[in-house]
Amino acid sequence: MRMKRLITIALSAFAIAFLVWRFIRPMNIYIVEEKFERPIPAAIPAGLRSLRAEECGNCHQEIYQEWSHSMHAKAWSEPYFQADFVYDDSKQTCLNCHTPLENQQENRVLGFKDREKFHPILERNPDYDPLLRDEGVTCAVCHVREGKIVGPFSTSTAPHPVVAAPEMASGMRPCDRCHVVSGKKWDTFYAMPPCGTAVEIEKGGQQPDCIGCHMPAVIRPAAKGGFKREGRMHLFQGGHFPDQVKKALKVESQKVSANQYRFTLTNVGTAHYLPTGTPDRHLTLEVRLVDAQGQVLKEKTYTMKRYVLWRPFIVDLRDTRLPYGEPREYYFVFPAQRQRTPATLDVIVQYHLLDEARRRKIGYNNTEPIAYPIYHETIVLGASGD
Repeated sequence: MRMKRLITIALSAFAIAFLVWRFIRPMNIYIVEEKFERPIPAAIPAGLRSLRAEECGNCHQEIYQEWSHSMHAKAWSEPYFQADFVYDDSKQTCLNCHTPLENQQENRVLGFKDREKFHPILERNPDYDPLLRDEGVTCAVCHVREGKIVGPFSTSTAPHPVVAAPEMASGMRPCDRCHVVSGKKWDTFYAMPPCGTAVEIEKGGQQPDCIGCHMPAVIRPAAKGGFKREGRMHLFQGGHFPDQVKKALKVESQKVSANQYRFTLTNVGTAHYLPTGTPDRHLTLEVRLVDAQGQVLKEKTYTMKRYVLWRPFIVDLRDTRLPYGEPREYYFVFPAQRQRTPATLDVIVQYHLLDEARRRKIGYNNTEPIAYPIYHETIVLGASGD
């Protein structure tokens, strides 16, 4: 009996210690896969003096201007990434997507101290170029392979020969190195990977085509002085670009009774969920009943978000975001007793790049809003307030 009691106490102590460790341990929410465990080796192709986008821009002027306003160009310098990077102990694997080229990193990766590959063995990189680092996901990340320029077409008339890589014309081949991340571990129970954009599209019965949506087709010369042909704009617009997000959302409002309105939100513009990307991103539908003096009589907020339990285990709890083509209905009921007459119903849908709690946790002192409106409607009510 005494032995049984001791075993029970020992097992209980182990379980408590295990759970405590699960709550305080460093947390890794993804798998370091072979495709991005190391930076990309980057030899300068013949005909070029460097790998910098600035040099590419001498000839590819329009493409350079488009890229320079994209989040790819800000992948290293963007303030939120910098705050998050420091908060997460400046993990080497973050650099392998935000500054993917070997010459963009101060250190070379020789190997790993751990099986999960979050603790690399490093040595100083003699070819480190800080100006190239500042370009983030620069041109060479997608267009240089084994010392050669690659593109959707081949040519021998350019100052640097170009080798054809047809997969760069459509699909997601150049993107999946960093935008398709696995989360399959013994202690995680994701319904889809941590940034599950591709899985969301496949779940809807379609094939992912990052290039088709985020790099719109265009007819123009690829370089200054060239001939016109079909190409792609290098905009890479997503959640940081309100006009891009607005195109994906349809909002319908309908009065269904004397004291009730229905709002139908439909993702009409993107094959993945709205929003997608990091789990912190979410939408809110905010409805406010306002009197003639601007006083709020009642307000209600609906949140469309991916809810994840992060500790002690990672578990997808529920997902209220908008799948492609599936209308979602939300209702607003007027208060039964009201002393003042309602004048308008104010309806706002906001896109949130970051959860406020996360912003405070990582110490991100943003100078730009972390949320912006993508739909706004003011419904003028009748004299009776309905």
